[in-house]
Amino acid sequence: MGVVRENWRILLLVVVLTASLFALFSPTMASGEGADAPGRASSGATNLQYGLQLSGGTRIRAPLIGVTAEAVEFEGTQPPQIERDVAGQLDNVTVADVIVRPTSQSTGTVEVTADGVTPEDLGGALDAAGYTYDSTRDGVTEETRQQTVSILSNKINEAGLSGGTVQQITTPTGENYVLIEVPDENRQQVVDLVNQRGNVRVDTYYPTDDGTYAQTTVLERDDFQSIGTAKQGGEGQLPNVPVVVRESVAPEFQQRMIDTGVAQAGGSRCRYGAAPNSTDPCLLLIVDGEVVNAFGMSPGLASGMQSGDWAQDPRFILQTQNFSEARQVAVNLRAGALPAALDIGPDGEGTSSFISPSQGQQFRTNSLLTGLIAVFAVAGVVFLRYGEVEVALPMIVTALSEVVILLGFAAGIGYPLDLSVIAGFIAVIGTGVDDLIIIADEVMAQGDVNSRRVFQSRFRKAFWVIGAAAATTIIAMSPLAVLSLGDLQGFAIFTILGVVVGVLLTRPAYGDILRALLTR
Repeated sequence: MGVVRENWRILLLVVVLTASLFALFSPTMASGEGADAPGRASSGATNLQYGLQLSGGTRIRAPLIGVTAEAVEFEGTQPPQIERDVAGQLDNVTVADVIVRPTSQSTGTVEVTADGVTPEDLGGALDAAGYTYDSTRDGVTEETRQQTVSILSNKINEAGLSGGTVQQITTPTGENYVLIEVPDENRQQVVDLVNQRGNVRVDTYYPTDDGTYAQTTVLERDDFQSIGTAKQGGEGQLPNVPVVVRESVAPEFQQRMIDTGVAQAGGSRCRYGAAPNSTDPCLLLIVDGEVVNAFGMSPGLASGMQSGDWAQDPRFILQTQNFSEARQVAVNLRAGALPAALDIGPDGEGTSSFISPSQGQQFRTNSLLTGLIAVFAVAGVVFLRYGEVEVALPMIVTALSEVVILLGFAAGIGYPLDLSVIAGFIAVIGTGVDDLIIIADEVMAQGDVNSRRVFQSRFRKAFWVIGAAAATTIIAMSPLAVLSLGDLQGFAIFTILGVVVGVLLTRPAYGDILRALLTR
């Protein structure tokens, strides 16, 4: 028991190393949630997960399109009316492009998310509509950014782009961007997905008494209770998305189908594309203002609506021209419409890039070589400095154990490794060996260690220096770890973790090893 009590730090290090190795190589961990977590691609041989830089894929970084008016006086007017008033004063702006967010009973913000609208345009529209405001600016509100991130995450997941992540980042100068990373996917596919606003609705197109045709919206996204997966369609049937309408909406929708003639006896045959001005009543499936498909109603479905039975089980299918459109409709209905679009265009502030899988593999190889070079360089300097194996070898082993512990931690939580994290590991090796050299020099500076009491006195002096240096590093790195600064965040997090592991675990364990080797 005396030996265990004196060397408990070494035993604790062994236990933590064992747990880290288990997290790195355990088949159980490899088959768990960490292997399929968002933003990660498995490394195969270990449970380590690779980020975009080391696995390949697409990265998009762009601001949201929009302008905002602050502290708008509502004067008792309801938000829907304010949206209509502002949209009516701006060219090429619909009500869907205006967002009113009350911040109190009488004031709030007004956002316009249409492209080409300036803060001055929004101010002029508010003046013309009779609303007073404090100021206008470029950009959207925090609520809109958070809502966009949530919807984009859902769209990426619904589209089956496994491993995609979406987050909001803020630059040191205050600009806000949305960062999207999707491993193993080409740039155009991701850009097409996130560029689409995803406003889906169903309109009815029908002849009126005066011989013209009218178009009215009958279903919007919130009117659907459930949305099925896209189907290829069987013989004689187009690709489609099965949907169920909410029970509260079904009776009104059913009656409108009867009133407009879509659910006429014997069904309706839609010829909207070929003869829009001489067709039976149609249902139009519209995505982002464009008609994706037009279709009539089968005799069986029309009969069910005529009898009123359909409202008891309100389900039907939304047909599209091809399976790609059907899948996109399903994604948009389930994920929702984006409140604002990303500014990715050629003249926009956004950027997009693609890293091929082969380039990601090259980065992994180069990172491994760089780490090995750093280890051998440090080992060589340490052996040249001391020339004593019993001092230098434990120093190298202890420093490398920190890297193993950090790798185990990353594998355990499924944190994706990228180049910045690899740089953090290399920094941990350097700072760790620095601290161990301080310990060895302080302990051996005044000649041989005659007793354990002398060793402990010298070790405490060295440890105070190490603790102060660690505190300085943590304080310096904390802003980078907390702020959303992209790649710098991973570097800061793992550098801080390395310092904490060193001060609490590996440095004390190295002290116990030196004490056992150098004292009598």
